[in-house]
Amino acid sequence: MFLPQEIIRQKRDGKVLSNAEIQGFVTGLVDRSFNDAQVGAMAMAIVQQGMNVDETVALTRQMMNSGDVLQWPELDGPIVDKHSTGGVGDKVSFMLAAIVAANGAYVPMISGRGLGHTGGTVDKLESIAGFNVQPTTEQFKHIVKDVGMAIIGQTSNIAPADKRLYSIRDITATVESVPLITASILSKKLSAGLNALVMDVKVGNGAMMQDIQASKELAQSIVNVANGAGVKTQAIITDMNQVLGNTAGNALEIKETLDYLSGEYRDPRLHEVVNALACAMLIDAELAKNTNDAKQLVNNVLSNGKAAEVFAKMITHMGGPSDLFSTPDKYMPVANVIEDIKAPTIGVINAMQTRDIGMAVVTLGGGRLSNGQDVDHSVGFDQIIHIGSKVTAGDVIARVHANSADSLAIAKNSYLNSVQISEVVNNFNPVIYQTITENRKAE
Repeated sequence: MFLPQEIIRQKRDGKVLSNAEIQGFVTGLVDRSFNDAQVGAMAMAIVQQGMNVDETVALTRQMMNSGDVLQWPELDGPIVDKHSTGGVGDKVSFMLAAIVAANGAYVPMISGRGLGHTGGTVDKLESIAGFNVQPTTEQFKHIVKDVGMAIIGQTSNIAPADKRLYSIRDITATVESVPLITASILSKKLSAGLNALVMDVKVGNGAMMQDIQASKELAQSIVNVANGAGVKTQAIITDMNQVLGNTAGNALEIKETLDYLSGEYRDPRLHEVVNALACAMLIDAELAKNTNDAKQLVNNVLSNGKAAEVFAKMITHMGGPSDLFSTPDKYMPVANVIEDIKAPTIGVINAMQTRDIGMAVVTLGGGRLSNGQDVDHSVGFDQIIHIGSKVTAGDVIARVHANSADSLAIAKNSYLNSVQISEVVNNFNPVIYQTITENRKAE
């Protein structure tokens, strides 16, 4: 048995921890033989000294095995998932899971709530009347088998060691550590019993990682560790220097999802991200031979309505209405006041402070600054115009949805301050930057 202070000392002094020492730390997280001060000290030692791939694999495995690990012997196809590092307007999971499930894979997606400027997948689903994001494990497994996909909230039985470690990291300035971020993400994702995982690592002023080098480092770490833990994984680095799609806000993003799946409207940047991730998932799941084959599969299930059908089936299986596609306003809240935001001058939209737009949604009530806060699902922005768009004074560049005149005025002002209109056209960022595979970087 290892004393907590000895394990901390080893890492503090830059030593490589053994599997047994890492197991001792994770056991201590769960049974509290590591007190809060010791957990904080251990996290700080890891921040300062780092961890190699083998140590991070061991930490991930031990945290994954600290709670329930799902098994799927009853399924007759590949089990795949995607995880995003988060951003503003990121509703990719909904259409992506439906597309991949419609092609014969199973997608058991365990997602989180929003915190800070990023929206939460679970919060968006709770915009839908009756939708239950916390089914039992048995119900979750049944829905995945019957529908092909289910998106649920995290449970206390999934990676409880990570839950405690993260809560302490959050208050001890130890969040920014690539090994700890990697183990935190993967311990929860790999608990779902996956065959393959695709990571969407965001980069830009609305992302956790704001520069490309930091994004590559995190992506490479996740890919190496997940493959080391036995799950085929690649990462795609995508842009978050502007809102993804044309909506930001819970119910508004579900409406955009319905429009996308039904073919009513598909934002080109959003479609590029969905398509890239879907192709990667289908290839890794061995449902497509190559990218061209995968693109055809994606197009097929979007054009014949099968992806929309799968999403609609998940909604009803999880307590939501059967006619959400045809009458969304009947089942999702609508804001009291909706007003256009107009361009103050002529020019080109040259830049967007994406994080500030996310915080404007939070200020409207559409997000939370601390766990447990209630969320107003009706508020946010839609009809968002992308960077590179030419505008004249008075053109609508977005609409704000609010529940009071005062909050609307504040949000409108925040949005205008977040968007730069200029006569000079900058070189705009690509949507997809790079794909990261194990131990090598492929352009």
